[in-house]
Amino acid sequence: MSTYVYGITAASHPALPEGLGGVGDPPMQIRVLTEGDLAAIVSDAPENLRPKRKDLLAHQNVLAEAGAEGCVLPMRFGSVAPDDSAVTGVLAERLEHYRERLAALDNKVEYNVKASHVEEAVLHQVMADSPELRGMAEANRQAGGGTYEQKLQLGEMVAAAVKAREATDAAEVRQALEPLAADVEAGPESTGWLANVSFLVDRDSAARFLEAAEALRESHPYLEVRVNGPLPPYSFVEPGPAKPAVPSAEHAV
Repeated sequence: MSTYVYGITAASHPALPEGLGGVGDPPMQIRVLTEGDLAAIVSDAPENLRPKRKDLLAHQNVLAEAGAEGCVLPMRFGSVAPDDSAVTGVLAERLEHYRERLAALDNKVEYNVKASHVEEAVLHQVMADSPELRGMAEANRQAGGGTYEQKLQLGEMVAAAVKAREATDAAEVRQALEPLAADVEAGPESTGWLANVSFLVDRDSAARFLEAAEALRESHPYLEVRVNGPLPPYSFVEPGPAKPAVPSAEHAV
């Protein structure tokens, strides 16, 4: 049977709670595979696994239980290996990599930050920042709205200003939060977000990180800043000993 992998720890990691269940219906029993001074938290992989809420939460719960007692390198939901020996084989092959990651991620969590513009507010901001745009808008107003060509020109210039503002604001989001992080990983670009960045934060600095995110919101009222976390440090672990067998949303758990 295939092996579902939740995460990797040191072999000396404290034992998990008795009877802890994982993904599947009924929940698969959690097991620990050891290889040298490393261990993998696993269970049998259920057939026809899909990213349903129940299983996403089960995956998260196993990682939360393991993370409460020490550092765990989280695998993404749906990570499945052919069998137990394939898992221990990768642990042996990548021994130094996982040792280094366990040391680097000890006592650290991930915060994913996404930022987007509040449309009406950013339009006001770019107009406030540009005497030229304000002058054109006022000229059009005094001319009864302006000609089609004048309206088109103003609209194109405003759109260009908003686009330029996206790049500036994305850099400011990162610059405001990066000093409080041990590591930073840019997430995949997607429509709707001008910034998608994951920050590796020491647990002892988490409160200051969240305060900095709130200060960013207050100083940039035309920005919507969403902070998701604390999360297991997914963005700072790969590659793992198993490949995702099913698709899952980024940081879905």
